[in-house]
Amino acid sequence: MGPHLVKGALVAIDPANPLASVIVFQYNPSTLTRDLQARAATGDDGARSEAMRLFGAPVETITMEVELDATDQLERASGLATNVGIYPQLSALEMLVYPKSALVIANTLRAATGSIELIGPTAPFTLLIWGYKRVLPVRLASLSITEEAYDSSLNPIRARVQLVLRVLSYSDLQVSNPGYTLFLINQVAREALAVIGSVQSLGGVLGGSGNTPVGANP
Repeated sequence: MGPHLVKGALVAIDPANPLASVIVFQYNPSTLTRDLQARAATGDDGARSEAMRLFGAPVETITMEVELDATDQLERASGLATNVGIYPQLSALEMLVYPKSALVIANTLRAATGSIELIGPTAPFTLLIWGYKRVLPVRLASLSITEEAYDSSLNPIRARVQLVLRVLSYSDLQVSNPGYTLFLINQVAREALAVIGSVQSLGGVLGGSGNTPVGANP
């Protein structure tokens, strides 16, 4: 029996709905690209004393591609896959970038009655869960869906979805937002891991490789 495989997931929590929308990746992406842009002073900021100053956590973007495939469910004659293919999984991802239809209808009715106080839609509080050590508040910046196969009713049964996630840090969120604390905890954990890695690297530099330092007596 092989080791237990932890699957990545997106969990969206809508304040208006106590139930979380859990999107578990059917297959873990084989690669995950992380881009970090420092919030730092630039050469145009003037004073040299500001050259090393950081103004907050870096702007981090995560790009990944997930695969959806209903082939196994169709072979088992799963009722849901047989009737709608992978529409439910695609819809769950797409709803992360849609305002709630109930809010759109309510604002339309308010506008029709002359009200100027419309409720601004907000995206659900979303977490990227990538193992036990990486749970991050994110916002889905974009997704690109490539549908690759269909059943006889033109329901998509296989697709690749590229996700671009913007990590939300304490530099983006209010202190009262749970993502503020969650990101800070994640950073503290990274700092601890960085210390462990530095200690191991230092041990190698000071003699772990077994080589005689240049200039030292044999």
